[in-house]
Amino acid sequence: MAGKKRKAKAKIRVAHELPRRRRNAIQEAMAAHKPEDRPEWDRGAKWSNTRFYRKIIKPGTMRTVHMPLLETDLGDSWPIPVTILHGSRPGPTITILGGVHGDELTGPSTCTHLLSNAFTDEGKPLDPTKMAGTIRIVPIVNLPGYRAKSRYFPDGRDLNRHFPGDPKGSTTKRVAAQAWKYLFSDADAIVDLHSAGKGRSNMPQIRANLAHAGSNILAKAFGIEIILDSKPPSGSLRKAAIALDIPVVTYEGGGANTLDHESVKVAMHGVLNVLRSFRMIDGNPLRPRFRMLASGSHWLRAGEGGLLDMFVSAGSVMREGEVIATISDPGTPGITVDIVAPEDGLLIGAATNPFTAAGMPVGHFLPVSKHLKLLSDQIDTNGKFLVCGSQGEAVWREEQDIDEVAVEGDWSGGSVDSEWTITKEINETQADTFSDNEEEAEA
Repeated sequence: MAGKKRKAKAKIRVAHELPRRRRNAIQEAMAAHKPEDRPEWDRGAKWSNTRFYRKIIKPGTMRTVHMPLLETDLGDSWPIPVTILHGSRPGPTITILGGVHGDELTGPSTCTHLLSNAFTDEGKPLDPTKMAGTIRIVPIVNLPGYRAKSRYFPDGRDLNRHFPGDPKGSTTKRVAAQAWKYLFSDADAIVDLHSAGKGRSNMPQIRANLAHAGSNILAKAFGIEIILDSKPPSGSLRKAAIALDIPVVTYEGGGANTLDHESVKVAMHGVLNVLRSFRMIDGNPLRPRFRMLASGSHWLRAGEGGLLDMFVSAGSVMREGEVIATISDPGTPGITVDIVAPEDGLLIGAATNPFTAAGMPVGHFLPVSKHLKLLSDQIDTNGKFLVCGSQGEAVWREEQDIDEVAVEGDWSGGSVDSEWTITKEINETQADTFSDNEEEAEA
């Protein structure tokens, strides 16, 4: 039509707000990264049986193998089910796991759904006769913790602080060594599914070291908006994998001892996106409208003690000055204290335990003042951000059509969750408390 000029869409693609040193490290890593020529993945390459824990899996088949977490002759060896989907064509090997922390249910639920007939039957997305490569799905790694509804192993240790493990070390180190040997050391990529620790909930988000090229690509392949750029904690699966140049991401969604259906749905959406991106299953990966690459956040803390009344939940888009929560004390009726948003932003994590004391974390806040409109255009009637994959099928978008913005800052305490830590359970009936003296909860 004459007389009308179409206005070009403004692109927000340059991560100019990231700290210079971090931005340079990410750019250098991506510039140095070259796509691998993997002739063994070519369709005409030789493709045969695969082995897992002394078992043989033929091409185009699916088999569940019970792998013991401990090599013992006496006592419980804690065998966990590992399902191998060995495609009919050559391709990469990807490990998808949940339940590293026994009380986090997002991963176990996601993996269980992926292994259902709705996904693995003939003609379905994970039909091994139509797949390329090999998928290892591990719904629950920390089986004894899951049975006890506990984050930890029976020796009181956090598995995600002891990789790659030691076959002659503590119970948890031995388990880490066994899992590392069979599940992770030979993987071409790892997707680790988690929830927040007790007393809080996280909105769906990806955590990755974006200065590791393979993990950067994997994080974006997951297909959701919020990506937290963070160096992995010592002893974590992420750190051990990156040391061997294995791409790895941590997905966070929901909270401990609860099943958040939205977080599970987003996780399934993300896993399928990764498999499509690796050309292991048919179809194009679904992409978000934009991505936020965040390198820092604020912790909102209680200034007083008492009962915490949260007005909003994780995933809420907040304007500066809006009330996030109030604190009251039944012993001092009539007095309340408000906790307000310090600026425009997104609440990526929120407390769920109403008992609080001065200094305890109430919210994990991501300031996004410059790009709030991107969030505001994608919220529900309650002001909660709608994550890609949470509301049915997303519109297919080419990679070059995705806006990327960066959120400036540094992680307080050096890592994503260092300010919000969890004491070990004294007993299962006692309320959990937060303590800065304990190890941070990575995913």
